[in-house]
Amino acid sequence: MTTTTLAVLVPLLPLLGAVAGLAVGRAAPGFVRPLAVLPTLAAAALAVVVAVRQGGNTVIDAATELTPTGSVPISLGLHIDGFAALVAVLVGVVASCVQIYSTGYLREDPRYPSYAALVSLFTAAMLLVVYSGDLMVLLVGWEIMGICSYFLVGHYWETPEARSASLKAFLVTKLGDVPFLFGLFALATDAGTFRIDGILSTVASGGLDHPTVVALLLLAGVAGKSAQFPLHTWLPDAMAGPTPVSALIHAATMVAAGIYFVARLLPVFAASAAAMTVLAVMAAITMVGSALAALAQDDIKRVLAYSTIGQLGYMAGALAVGDRGAAVFHLLSHAAFKALLFLAAGAVIHAAGTNSLTAMSRMSGLAKRIPDAYWTMTVALLALAAIPPFAGFFSKEAVLVAAEHTALGDRSPAPAGAGWTVLVAGLLTALLTAAYALRLWLRTFRGRGAEAPDHGRQPIAMTAVLWVLAVPSLGFGLSAALLDDWFDGEALTPTLTTAVLGTGLAVAGGAVTYAVWRTLAARAVPLAGIPHVPHPDADAGLVEAEALRLPHPAEDPADPGRALLGPLHGPAADGFHLDALYRKAFVRPVLAAASLVRFLDREVVDTYVRGAAGTAKGLGWLVRRAQTGNVQTYLSALLAGSVVLAIAAVAVANAFAGA
Repeated sequence: MTTTTLAVLVPLLPLLGAVAGLAVGRAAPGFVRPLAVLPTLAAAALAVVVAVRQGGNTVIDAATELTPTGSVPISLGLHIDGFAALVAVLVGVVASCVQIYSTGYLREDPRYPSYAALVSLFTAAMLLVVYSGDLMVLLVGWEIMGICSYFLVGHYWETPEARSASLKAFLVTKLGDVPFLFGLFALATDAGTFRIDGILSTVASGGLDHPTVVALLLLAGVAGKSAQFPLHTWLPDAMAGPTPVSALIHAATMVAAGIYFVARLLPVFAASAAAMTVLAVMAAITMVGSALAALAQDDIKRVLAYSTIGQLGYMAGALAVGDRGAAVFHLLSHAAFKALLFLAAGAVIHAAGTNSLTAMSRMSGLAKRIPDAYWTMTVALLALAAIPPFAGFFSKEAVLVAAEHTALGDRSPAPAGAGWTVLVAGLLTALLTAAYALRLWLRTFRGRGAEAPDHGRQPIAMTAVLWVLAVPSLGFGLSAALLDDWFDGEALTPTLTTAVLGTGLAVAGGAVTYAVWRTLAARAVPLAGIPHVPHPDADAGLVEAEALRLPHPAEDPADPGRALLGPLHGPAADGFHLDALYRKAFVRPVLAAASLVRFLDREVVDTYVRGAAGTAKGLGWLVRRAQTGNVQTYLSALLAGSVVLAIAAVAVANAFAGA
């Protein structure tokens, strides 16, 4: 087969698996798991073959016009460069791991068939975004991911939290998608085509007439999809979905789509210094704010959610300084260790089998009971904290090096101010990341909560996936030198300055956190007042939905986050009250306007409608009253009418005669 044919099959196979899974899920439940796992595995294998054939230093373009539009044509096209080839491999591998893991994690869930089909459709949509050579076709995959996230986040629809979270994720991302759509149309109008290669050629020749307007409109959609400030608030609440879904959304799909989109069309954004500056400021606020929020969370999944937001901020920062190689490198590295973190958290939840499972203050005695999750999560947290030689160190260093070069004016189309903004925020975030990563590890595996009983060994499908993902979390950074061709031929190697600064700050953040924890733990007593409540459906994955119904846990006296943040702890734990601000600034005015429209409709429009109906009804009543059915009455009325008409006729005749 040609490389183009193989590339077409990559998103097509998960799509067919999703359709088949929905069609036969209830009638033939024995086929559900094979239909979920095998097409996704095959797509991952084909993505590897496409990447090898593509080689990193060539671009594969193929297109066929879908339909004549009379103006800007829309085509079904492929555009596969080194970045697309690597990201497709990432999506296939992580999606395969999630599908395999889910066969154990949700093995008793009655809605597993629809869940597995939606995960396959989610995967197909992201692969369509990655390989698409036409922006309209890319938009199709972009929107399919939005609707898939709505259904998957709301998987446990029995709980109001899950229903609310799914609706919030859908509406907030749509808020960014509206200007994003206008930006796509404006870009295509300027370039005269939706084809990505045509747009890049137009930008290279200076033919883009409104680069700032186009770039800012597109950034709104990117902020929503990739959870960047100020449209990031949906992502922590999306933890109401099953943990494997969180791993998929946070590592390989949805939030990665916005970063990948900017990397694919970076010349469009680089044509506007204002847009690059806005992107740098947005990335800096996202990085620092999310790291502070992560340091204040008690829910293990919300810590990881805010961590994802911060790491996406690093990627956006690399793009803001014009280095898409560093951004995609961190995207790939982050996908490995973040998928591992979420799936290991799922193993913790599964092992605890308690409806208090997601609160770290309630955890205790897990390190010995689930050694696979313990060791692999340790690897992932070291990668997150960017400790050498783990993968996160090399990819985060690539971002800091790119920011350093821009700040010093060595290279980059971005302003030097953008470089300094990203560099300072990145170093501060490195300090905070190490602090909340160690805090999560200490409170999860060295916690003082009520110990849950042992629920037995984890399913092999879950533990095997953890070790598979631990390999790239440890070694991907070391192998990056072999992938230069896939990163525009640029070497992504650390420099002494950023390596010393970044690693030194990370070590300092971890050391201070550990010292504070030791001091607090020596004074504290175990949280014996928080009982363990066994959950009868622990193996079904429904426990995390039950956890959402619990009140906020008691304060943990051994929580270093509270001591480190001080007065910032309350605002940080609540996401700096952005949701409350949005309710006052947007939700309440919209509800007030809706109430006004409803009043006008009911009291004004309906009044006229009711008046017209009442008038017709009254006239009908009068006519009906005249119809008595008495012949004598009819003859009397006829005679009286005739007399009246005769008198009137005589009067008129006399009037004319007198005249």
